[in-house]
Amino acid sequence: MDQNSGENEHENGALAEIMAQLAFIERAKKQFSEEGKFDVDLLDQVISAMNVGVGEDQRQANLLLMEVKENPSSWTKVDAILEYSKQAESKYFALQILEGTIQTRWKTLPTVQRDGIKTFIVNLVLKLSESTEEAAANALLLHKLNLVLVQIVKQDWPKNWPTFITDIVAASKTSDSICVNNMNILRLLSEEVFDFGSQNLTQAKEHHLKQQFCGQFQDVFDLCLAIFEKCYDTAMVEATLRTLHRFLSWIPVGYVFETNITELLANNFLPLEMFRSIALQCLTEIAQINITSDDVAYQQKLKAMFVTTMAEVQRLLGGVQDLNAAYKSSNDKDQKFIANLAQFLVSFLKEHSSIVEALGKHEEVREVHAYALQMLLQISEVEETEIFKICLDYWNWLTAELFRACPFPASGGTSLGGFLGMGGGFMGGQTAGTPEERRKQLYAPSLSRLRQIMICRMAKPEEVLVVENDQGEVIREVFKDTDSIALYKNMKETLVYLTHLDYKDTELKMTEKLATQVNGNEFSWKNLNTLCWAVGAISGTMSEEDEKRFLVLVIRDLLGLCEQKRGKDNKAVIASNIMYVVGQYPRFLRAHWKFLKTVINKLFEFMHETHEGVQDMACDTFIKIAIKCKRHFVITQMGEGQPFVDEMLCNLSSIICDLSPPQVHVFYEAVGTIISAQTEPSIQALLATERMVATGQLVEASGERVAEERMEALIDKLMTLPNTVWDEIIAQAETNIEALKDQEILRNMINILKTNVAACKAIGMPFACQLTRIYDALLSVYRIHSQDVSEAVKEHGEDVLTNPIVRQMRNVKREILVLLSTWVAKADDDDTVMDSFVPPLFDSILFDYQRNVAAAREPKVLSLLSIIITKLREKISPEVPRILDAVFNCTLEMINKDMEAFPEHRTGFFRLLLSLSQSCFPVFLALPEETMQFVIDAVVWAFQHSMRNVAEMGLDILKDMLTKVAMLPEEQAQPFYKKYVTIRLQPLRAAAAARARGRRRLEPGPGRRYDVLRGDHVSHVPGVGIVDHRAPQSDESRPVKHRLHIGSHRKHLRTALHQSHHVSSGLGGGLR
Repeated sequence: MDQNSGENEHENGALAEIMAQLAFIERAKKQFSEEGKFDVDLLDQVISAMNVGVGEDQRQANLLLMEVKENPSSWTKVDAILEYSKQAESKYFALQILEGTIQTRWKTLPTVQRDGIKTFIVNLVLKLSESTEEAAANALLLHKLNLVLVQIVKQDWPKNWPTFITDIVAASKTSDSICVNNMNILRLLSEEVFDFGSQNLTQAKEHHLKQQFCGQFQDVFDLCLAIFEKCYDTAMVEATLRTLHRFLSWIPVGYVFETNITELLANNFLPLEMFRSIALQCLTEIAQINITSDDVAYQQKLKAMFVTTMAEVQRLLGGVQDLNAAYKSSNDKDQKFIANLAQFLVSFLKEHSSIVEALGKHEEVREVHAYALQMLLQISEVEETEIFKICLDYWNWLTAELFRACPFPASGGTSLGGFLGMGGGFMGGQTAGTPEERRKQLYAPSLSRLRQIMICRMAKPEEVLVVENDQGEVIREVFKDTDSIALYKNMKETLVYLTHLDYKDTELKMTEKLATQVNGNEFSWKNLNTLCWAVGAISGTMSEEDEKRFLVLVIRDLLGLCEQKRGKDNKAVIASNIMYVVGQYPRFLRAHWKFLKTVINKLFEFMHETHEGVQDMACDTFIKIAIKCKRHFVITQMGEGQPFVDEMLCNLSSIICDLSPPQVHVFYEAVGTIISAQTEPSIQALLATERMVATGQLVEASGERVAEERMEALIDKLMTLPNTVWDEIIAQAETNIEALKDQEILRNMINILKTNVAACKAIGMPFACQLTRIYDALLSVYRIHSQDVSEAVKEHGEDVLTNPIVRQMRNVKREILVLLSTWVAKADDDDTVMDSFVPPLFDSILFDYQRNVAAAREPKVLSLLSIIITKLREKISPEVPRILDAVFNCTLEMINKDMEAFPEHRTGFFRLLLSLSQSCFPVFLALPEETMQFVIDAVVWAFQHSMRNVAEMGLDILKDMLTKVAMLPEEQAQPFYKKYVTIRLQPLRAAAAARARGRRRLEPGPGRRYDVLRGDHVSHVPGVGIVDHRAPQSDESRPVKHRLHIGSHRKHLRTALHQSHHVSSGLGGGLR
């Protein structure tokens, strides 16, 4: 009894607390909406509820704060909140309100109010920054105030605040703390104008502010220079350096090269640990300044800056032998310095290579340049990806420059001998040959070391699926590492250039590295992976003879290593590398059949390897080789009794017995690709010759016919396994229709259909022989499953669609539609498609789509219809009324309630309309007026969608229609304009005009294509120009969404569609 009483008291207390909180929210809402005194304490409570509350309390507080922020008069309460609030969060909230007002309504406020806000913010900034202690205590609030002040400056300066620069410079001289904050304000202003100006300013405003800032910059620069030369306050100097860093990207170059700023940075601040990183960042910005070759004085400044900077770097890092180890053990500040140093070296060496290369002269600069390259190579070895990317940017640029200037190795062999001191190279003290060759020799030692680094650090390519995780386990890659793929592409390009510049040195580095893997001295998964990824990257860079020698050596050693190593993980890693390497050298494989056959048989072995990822990679490598070498599998090679494809198909079941269904699908696509080579004219001629030789008589049939027979035989062999299972299922269903509801049978059917899709995708039109074999059964299965799904929905409601068996039946239907769509898209015989394929198909899918409940309709039906219409064009015109009758009304009723439901149907519906407009436009013209009005309404509604692809399709349909109508004779075009364009497109014209008048920036979506309604397509349309927005709306001008509820017109529409094809041919004659 006491326990129940305690529980009741607890529940009553919780309920009372909730009621009190809701009452508090209601009281706050009422108070905030009233004019007069604003209760700041109440706002503090609401913000506390928002920050620390949970559930409904937090939600209500959030809604109330959003209402306050959106209230147009809320900005008038900001001063009270900032003055009386006891919470920093409330003050921050107030400044958010004020910032929004300044950004959106500043110009609409009276001048007195604008000046009052400006004065208030300036005084508050000065008050909070008048002492170091005050500024530190209110750092976040002061930063937000600075941002608000910058927004005001962007609005008022220079027109309404011409003295801003002089004011801020003068204020900076009154107090060190104020000076530090003013530097922060100037930095923020520079960022807003020069870094982010294009995002939040008009081009004219951005240009004007930049000109104004440059014109008044002298006072600011003098202030910075005075601080650098005379000030000893660390905080002020650091703030000024950070501000200067932002300035250096845009100030006139005279401020840099005609003053002592470079000397101050390199000599005074770089040696000091507290300023080292920011000083180096400033020097990097200077290094990125582009100067012309005739600015000798500027070049001397840059050269002196470079020499001084590198001398300081050598003082700091000269004793470091292993920079990578030093980086790992250093603190964050030192690691940041290394990253900044990499950025400086890359910027200077790229932008000013002509200054520091010093071919044959300037010994001091040459030594500094050599040390800079050596330092950049050391930084490239640091195991930090982002730093390596910085270095790679330079190496990629340098190798590309050298290759373009001198793409072929010097005569007499490789450039390797030159830089080792043989033959009078650079290291021998002499320079010979052209300037391009001397330049290449200058960089040869660095590039040789770079090759070693690139091989050791090669990123993982996309094709590799077997990876080592953080726990040291070999697993299949689950997600694609897009960063690694992008890095691989850059590294591959660089390594290709390096190989072109000196392929012998690259080969030497790789074979040496491979030898250390084989003998076990440096064997590791990582070392082997990076080596093989690098080997694959340089495919095609050597001559065929050199490539053959090199690749045979690599594959031989890798196969030996695979036999030598024990353990599944080791074999999986080596196997993945073998597969990757051979997949990268199709030229070699095409030229050496026996090696190609050995590789394929090895891939078939790997398809039985159960280690995670190996089978996937074997299948992926097989299809890659099949695409590039397909014709070699369908002809009889020398020494062989039959084409390899026949041998492969005879052993098909034993090859794929251990593969999973998705892997089988990849395999079938690969074999389908090989079979598709039969359609090549050279293969057809060869087949005809082979038959003539085999029979000893002339072949009456053409090579094309022989190839067709041969292809049908190969397809029949390929599809034997799935066809056997399919025939068993169909035979079982003929005796017991309920068998088609068995889950195992449904899974098998889905798998068989996906196998057919994979093969059809590769084979194309010739797959008709297989499709013909199963076509009737496909349509029967489709009808049966459609009926089963419909009955299940009628009996149990739409929730039954989540039932596993019902879902699988729908998946079978979907895969049937995918298979048919794939074949139609590949077909090249329109008559066959129209006469043999379309009639039974439409009998099955159109009626099913129309009678089914909305949730059970397959969106792939709409996709298939679009593909058929696009493929057959005017030949399908007689069937268009039937298509529209079956899908137009019912689909429109599904999607006209809102703009989000049924996204696949929505996309398919408008894609269908687009294909009809592009391929069968005369049928559109033949539609009855009321039917055509529905079509136009649907199109206009399409480009009001927030789904970008739907909106784009709507505009494409409209543009296509208007273009085709413009090509009609005047007596046909004008009625179309008057009936459908003038009235229905006026609201869109008004919307486009309103956007233009408001000068609003259009989002990168539907809005950017309103030019369809403003361009030549409608320039001659009567009445679509001036729109009277005061006129009352008729039914024709009501929002399109309200005109799309078509239930009352359904019967008339169906009748009209059946009648329209009788007149379609007569109206198409005007099209040119």
